[in-house]
Amino acid sequence: MKILLLGKNGQVGWELQRALAPLGELFALDRHDGGDLADGQGLLAKVKAIAPQVIVNAAAYTAVDKAESEPEMAQQINATAPGLLAQEAKALGALLIHYSTDYVFDGSGEEARSEEALSAPLSVYGASKLAGEDAIRASGCQHLILRTSWVYAARGGNFAKTMLRLAAEREQLKVISDQIGAPTGADLLADLTAHMLRATLTRPTLSGTYHAVASGETSWHAYAQHVIEFARAKGAPIKVRPEQILPIPTSDYPTPAQRPLNSRLSTNKLQTAFGLTLPAWAVGVERMLTEIL
Repeated sequence: MKILLLGKNGQVGWELQRALAPLGELFALDRHDGGDLADGQGLLAKVKAIAPQVIVNAAAYTAVDKAESEPEMAQQINATAPGLLAQEAKALGALLIHYSTDYVFDGSGEEARSEEALSAPLSVYGASKLAGEDAIRASGCQHLILRTSWVYAARGGNFAKTMLRLAAEREQLKVISDQIGAPTGADLLADLTAHMLRATLTRPTLSGTYHAVASGETSWHAYAQHVIEFARAKGAPIKVRPEQILPIPTSDYPTPAQRPLNSRLSTNKLQTAFGLTLPAWAVGVERMLTEIL
């Protein structure tokens, strides 16, 4: 089986190289070797040449704030290119796996949203990701769309690393406390993808949209507290005292793109359909911290 992976050097793409390798002949590309989603026709030519049975698209425009001033580029990479991939997957009879986001929702309320909940993105980024989802579903190709949130990895930059750096430099930190979600490891997403890929090839009726996040919920403020206190206990150089990690509302930290306050996603559909268990968010975060500290 040929598997084409796009976005091989991103946080999720890097973990996917590991998770997908045992499943078939893996062709892993980034934008420099034919996997550039900004070049739709070049991308299609590469897909046609490889003729994979599975296409895994881990590439995306993820600069949430920058997208507000680059809507055309966000639309090309997050919507137009996935639509082209879906059309080619349909022509090849291939399975397309694509990653989306909690930003397709407006973040209202306090309940965890199901896959069928009404989408209403607040930002250009969220709108572009929703348009990509819609293009894939409209193509009629066999697909798995995995919506996730608050993704991190030991490799590359992430929120936890930023907090640890600031905690070693400053005596006070202010962190947003009214945005709620589930930090989700790139390694977990990659492993879920491998399990779901195998199952869906055997049972095509599993094709569809799924929410894929770690279990539980937290705020950015509580997440920062957890990271800093875990690191402190491990002997990391932490300057800020626990009582000086201060909660602030989103309104105190304005950004070009509006963030959803409620990023809770229900994973009941995924767990039931595939018989998988999603670990608590803190388990993955602590594993990542142990690796980087």
